[in-house]
Amino acid sequence: MSAIDTTPVRGPVQTPQAPRLDEDPEIVEVAEEETPTISHELAVADHEEKGAAQIDHGQTEVRDLGWNDHPTDVPTPLVGGLPNEELWTLVRRFNKQMYHVKSLPEPPLGGLDLNIADEEEFSPDKLRANIERLYMTVIVGLVGFYKHIARLRSWRERNRTLAFAAVYFGAWALDFLVPTIVSFVIVLIIYPPSRAFCFPPAPIALIDSKTGGVKKPTAGVLGSDNSLTGAPEKHEGEAVEQEASNFVNGFTSIAISSAAGKHPQGDPHNEGASGLEDSAPDPTSMAMGAADAKHKSSGGQPHASHDKTKEPMSAAMWSKTRPVMHAIADISDGWERFANALSATAPFPKEKPRIKLAACLVPVLLVSIFTSSYMFIKMNGLFIGAGFFADPLIWRGLSYLNREFPHWQKLLEIRNTLLKGVPTNAQLTITLLRIGEANKAPLPPPPYSGVPPPDAAHETAGQNLEHLGKPRWKLDIAKFLTHTEGVPDDEMADAIHPDTAMTTGTDAAPQPKKKRGHRIIAAVKQATKGGVETVLGTDRLKAAAGAEHAKNRLGVLKSGPLDPSGPVQFPARYKGKKGHAYITTTATSPALSWTTQKEDIDPVFSIAIADVKEIKKVGGLGWKTKLVVGWATSREIADGLIIVDKDGNTKQLTAIALREELFNRLVALGSQMWEAW
Repeated sequence: MSAIDTTPVRGPVQTPQAPRLDEDPEIVEVAEEETPTISHELAVADHEEKGAAQIDHGQTEVRDLGWNDHPTDVPTPLVGGLPNEELWTLVRRFNKQMYHVKSLPEPPLGGLDLNIADEEEFSPDKLRANIERLYMTVIVGLVGFYKHIARLRSWRERNRTLAFAAVYFGAWALDFLVPTIVSFVIVLIIYPPSRAFCFPPAPIALIDSKTGGVKKPTAGVLGSDNSLTGAPEKHEGEAVEQEASNFVNGFTSIAISSAAGKHPQGDPHNEGASGLEDSAPDPTSMAMGAADAKHKSSGGQPHASHDKTKEPMSAAMWSKTRPVMHAIADISDGWERFANALSATAPFPKEKPRIKLAACLVPVLLVSIFTSSYMFIKMNGLFIGAGFFADPLIWRGLSYLNREFPHWQKLLEIRNTLLKGVPTNAQLTITLLRIGEANKAPLPPPPYSGVPPPDAAHETAGQNLEHLGKPRWKLDIAKFLTHTEGVPDDEMADAIHPDTAMTTGTDAAPQPKKKRGHRIIAAVKQATKGGVETVLGTDRLKAAAGAEHAKNRLGVLKSGPLDPSGPVQFPARYKGKKGHAYITTTATSPALSWTTQKEDIDPVFSIAIADVKEIKKVGGLGWKTKLVVGWATSREIADGLIIVDKDGNTKQLTAIALREELFNRLVALGSQMWEAW
């Protein structure tokens, strides 16, 4: 078996047991069962604008597009019409969102797979991921919209505000306000350049939500345009992702569990009782313990025999967590679908979704033209009364629909009607991953940040912001109509750049004195580190004796730089033994195999990609142990995967060097239709 070529020269990657063909491969038509969804169909389509991952390389072997190279050495773009930074942002957030997928026996109604299952498993860490996603999509979008309104109301951009005001009051005077607003929305949907013309973009963190003017970002520097704090970032999207993480960390109660990361998907599979996991404290119980201690000090009796509400209320709260988590995910999905419909990303069609959205507003426009204010109020009164008093008729109608058409709610969902074929960001990401697999050029993983970004404004900060004006009230009406005074250069520079005193340290605050408690914490941390290393050190003996949970923990603590891996070989352990997982695509049937050493020819096991029915991410250590190990040793933990085939056979790989990348290749390579659990 030959090793992967990691030289900068882009070339084919050899795989174990891959046949070498001297003649050109035979070109055949793609069977319908291999493109069961729109995503699969787009992955093998011939796109007009192509990137490095969409070019026919004229070979049957996998091509390395720079999996172990610096981001600047990776071909640009990897996918036509999409910058690499945006692609990596999608993949990075996809990795946080996807934990567990199962294959579907039939194509989904909306034409796209990777929808969230109705019976999705709940975990606090998954709740955390959904709240972070809600922040990055919905909350940031709503704040940006609110600041646009603040800019309009401030009259700092006088020509734009005057134009909006003139059209509004003119339509109001002519009793044509609703048709005007609907027509304006239709124009914004159909003609994307009108959005930037009517709503010129500006960094969210640079706008004051109260005055609509320019302010200094809360991070002290304009290091990013799409975050609420303006914090610096090394790669696009990292600042808002860190904001989302800190947003979740501010919660209490159930959010304490979310911040701690307690979730079944992160625990080792079938791990029995282990001394390290059982002895680790439960951070989620600390809040309850503190509340009980306070109650007791006040003369209360927080014992179970006295408090009959504790267990019922706790059970009631946790029983509602899954519906709440699912509702949050549905809100984020809907927001992402509308965003991708208005501004589609290649390779999805751009015009069709916008036309469908605009077509739905045409009847509203026609009705509003011929409906007076009196008729509108009368109809609303009728509908309110019917909804209030016709309850028996409504329930009889719903019962009939449920009896005759059991899945009528699914058919009417917006993802299966108006937004059919429009992807969420996760569905877009898996389509992009499938494009790379279809062309035997797997997409390189997102670059790791490593060293924090410098405390400085980004390269284009403050550019193209001439439309941000400062009000100047004069009696010269002609000049008022034609001239807008921009923000002075010194004011803009002061807003986007960090304070000189902070960067030079001339007025730096005095260093706080070290407290004696720090020494105690350091001593406890050192003792805990020694205990962790002792317990993990005994795993080798336990594994030799046949303890499965000890085998699964071997090698989970990463140490030193990793050997280059991917896109074909991934260092991993199987039943505690060192080895490599291989994805073979040049054989008759693509497969996942595992061998003990690179030189081995015969794999220990091999699973055909087409037979994979379930893939689940699992942790290298239990969630409590992760907290203790992370705090005491500050070392990264290598997690694992569980792969289940169609016969129910389960294979667990542990201590995988690139767990997320292996997961992405497995879900994107086959023709399976996935559902997220």
